[in-house]
Amino acid sequence: MITSTLSPETWDRFVVAHPQAHILQTSPWAALKAGFGWEVERVALLDDGEPVAGAQLLYRRLPGGLGRLAYVGRGPLVDWKGEESDLLVSALSDAARARGAVVLTVEPDLPDQARYRKRLTALGFVPSPLGSIQPRRTLVVDLSADEEAILAAMKSKTRYNIRLAARKGVTVREGTEADLPAFGRLMAATGTRDGFGVHAPIYYERAFRLFVPRGWARLLLAEVEGEEVAALMVFALGHRAWYLYGASSNAHREKMPNYRLQWEAMRWARSRGCAEYDLWGVPDEEEEKLEAGFTSRSDGLWGVYRFKRGFGGRLVRTVGAWDLPLRPVLYRLYTLAARQRER
Repeated sequence: MITSTLSPETWDRFVVAHPQAHILQTSPWAALKAGFGWEVERVALLDDGEPVAGAQLLYRRLPGGLGRLAYVGRGPLVDWKGEESDLLVSALSDAARARGAVVLTVEPDLPDQARYRKRLTALGFVPSPLGSIQPRRTLVVDLSADEEAILAAMKSKTRYNIRLAARKGVTVREGTEADLPAFGRLMAATGTRDGFGVHAPIYYERAFRLFVPRGWARLLLAEVEGEEVAALMVFALGHRAWYLYGASSNAHREKMPNYRLQWEAMRWARSRGCAEYDLWGVPDEEEEKLEAGFTSRSDGLWGVYRFKRGFGGRLVRTVGAWDLPLRPVLYRLYTLAARQRER
């Protein structure tokens, strides 16, 4: 049986229990996006009334009246090897067409392996010519060992900086709603300094209110003598945690507050049973180029990569974004228009 009328509570129970559980497939994430122009639909295959496979679809209107984009971030949640994936993709296509979607774009939480590329091709998908929406390559730190072993797996300079921050008086505390304005200011400062795009403060406020009360996220702030100098939001679900948002001021950078902050975020994730900590995005280059760039480059995301690489972790590359064209003529117009906007 196929349904698109699951309650958020039923859906989240399914997501949490699924082997591929991801924070981007939860109902709070959909509620976050719904506040910023997206529409939400959840489609599931049921067995005895309970979901066994499914995907949370996000819709938004395309420019020029072309129709809609249907997007599945880090999903669908399905057994990709068998008939289940055929049935679910068919159901998702039907749902997206009914909403006027031109294309169904999925970014499965799958490693970039030939067997998964072959399976997606067999289901009618093509690699998205517009590239990935979520970071395709990331670093994942193993939290399953004890703290000393986790620290030992880091680069020596990173271990030194974590301990230096503590010696220099950097403290880390849990943030509350009262700290959201400070977090917004730090995000704005980071975007200006490093040239990164950041959301409006209301976005982070909404994320806090949707995830933190459920225990699925934590706002952490690093301080020096009571002054907020860095902050981050870490998310957790099942055995995994994700570092999605982070910021710092220009003050006291020599005291390495960001290093202490990341370490405390890992400790929090580990305390709630997480075995993996996803540092969420590094340059999408082959490992040889990444290692060469580690010491020689500082442009773009390379400075961020150098910081993240110090925490150890294994490089992971996902299969990326794949498109299932639902209206071929309009799909071609959509991709052409998107490329022109990029140029």
